Amino acid sequence: MSAELQIEDKTRLLIVMVNYRTGSLVVDSLRSLENEIQSVPGTKVAVIDNNSGDDSVEKIGQAIAAEGWQDWATLLPSKLNGGYAYGNNYAIRPALKTANPPDYFLLLNPDTQVRPNALKALVDFMDHHPEVGIAGSSFEEADGKPWPYAFRFPSIFSELDSALRLGVVSKLLSKWIVAKVMGNQEEQIDWLPGASMMIRRQVFESIGLMDEGYFLYFEETDFCLQARRAGWTCWYVPQSRVMHILGQSTGVTATNQAPKRLPQYWYDSRRRYFLKNHGWFYTALVDIGWLSGYSLWRVRRVLQQKPDTDPPKMLQDTFRNSVFSKQGIPCQKLPSI
Repeated sequence: MSAELQIEDKTRLLIVMVNYRTGSLVVDSLRSLENEIQSVPGTKVAVIDNNSGDDSVEKIGQAIAAEGWQDWATLLPSKLNGGYAYGNNYAIRPALKTANPPDYFLLLNPDTQVRPNALKALVDFMDHHPEVGIAGSSFEEADGKPWPYAFRFPSIFSELDSALRLGVVSKLLSKWIVAKVMGNQEEQIDWLPGASMMIRRQVFESIGLMDEGYFLYFEETDFCLQARRAGWTCWYVPQSRVMHILGQSTGVTATNQAPKRLPQYWYDSRRRYFLKNHGWFYTALVDIGWLSGYSLWRVRRVLQQKPDTDPPKMLQDTFRNSVFSKQGIPCQKLPSI
């Protein structure tokens, strides 16, 4: 079951959810939205299926019909799995071309469930702070445990620290560490997870859509950086709470299973981010910092008999995907839509 995306004059908020083989989670997420969309009049939801190839389209379509969600939820099957940015743009692009596009767009993962007031808290914050381009929710895990993180932009120093894992170095580089533990107050931050990220329409108008050269990972980091460079700020809004189960489509960030070897698209996205935004020389320093730091960590891990919790073949794969082994900015080739 599918339909054309309907954007009405009164549509204020378009929630965009990209699915890949997580149909049951999408239905649960839509169910959590059922009451909350009433708190923001003019809210619509677009579910994009990135050519899952399973029963997702059937399962989601049947749920929308059976639950009577047709007035606010639309299923948009794509014939291509073009990645996260591609999937979001699949709904955002036509919405922006309408006569009266939405004021706000909320990127929402299918493995999320919104808590009471989650949507209204973000919309109210954006309404009262017109200089803010992007705002994001606080997260909790499935058992209710808080996951209070937002992020700084990656840098030479953060890459060195994440690879070396030495306490004294981490203290010296603390203001560059990517993950930042957040409190209970609204706070400006570099970037936010795309699992629940609200974007003002004017941000797209000033910097364009998300970069489809990324398949998965680093695309929201890149988008927030482009917004920052265009003069927009990005804020963490803890009053908006969302339950998020990590890594359900890919397993890369899942916390309930052993680490998997990182996929090629993760390395492509990392290299693309640094080359695109900082150039070859800076990226070379990033790779040198990470490779040297990680090599020292692997030696220290053995000497101190620490457990090995890293993805398999991480050292070899990082070198193989460094600027010393590969040239140019990775970019997947996608047909136009």
